[in-house]
Amino acid sequence: MESLEQLRYPIGRMPNPTAFSQEEVQSWIADIEKLPRQLRDAVQNMTPEQLNTPYRSGGWTVRQVVHHVADSHMNAIIRLKLGLTEDNPTIKPYEEQLWAELPDYKLDIEVSLQLIERLHQRFVAILRGMSWTEFSRTVFHPGLNDSIKLGGLTNMYSWHGRHHTAHIINLKTQMGW
Repeated sequence: MESLEQLRYPIGRMPNPTAFSQEEVQSWIADIEKLPRQLRDAVQNMTPEQLNTPYRSGGWTVRQVVHHVADSHMNAIIRLKLGLTEDNPTIKPYEEQLWAELPDYKLDIEVSLQLIERLHQRFVAILRGMSWTEFSRTVFHPGLNDSIKLGGLTNMYSWHGRHHTAHIINLKTQMGW
């Protein structure tokens, strides 16, 4: 039986490196590039009932997780672009839990899977086009009350995609799907 901590953070809590290498950043970009395929593979052949199953007690359904990843990574691109074009801009946090209750989270997941595929084409194009020094530019996150380097933001979304994909894979394993 997995603990609540393991169910909530199947790949561990998000690392928050204060420094990072070019190799680490390239690995994070590769993770971001692979996410659309990995997420699609994770939900392949799931029934509507399975998609409406929470990945843990009190957690989101698989459907909500997929829509959340699309919303989160849309925000990621905006945050990245703000960081590339403004000096330490304040980024806007949002109420993820409340967003997950909005009507679009009931849509077929294909809507968000296609969005994630196109979004990540743009996301990766921006990341691969950045100079090494641009990864040291920052955005200010008021929820954390701290500035985050764009390299750290890249790490955050690399982890975020792997984290939520693991939620789905773990649920399928637990349920024997």
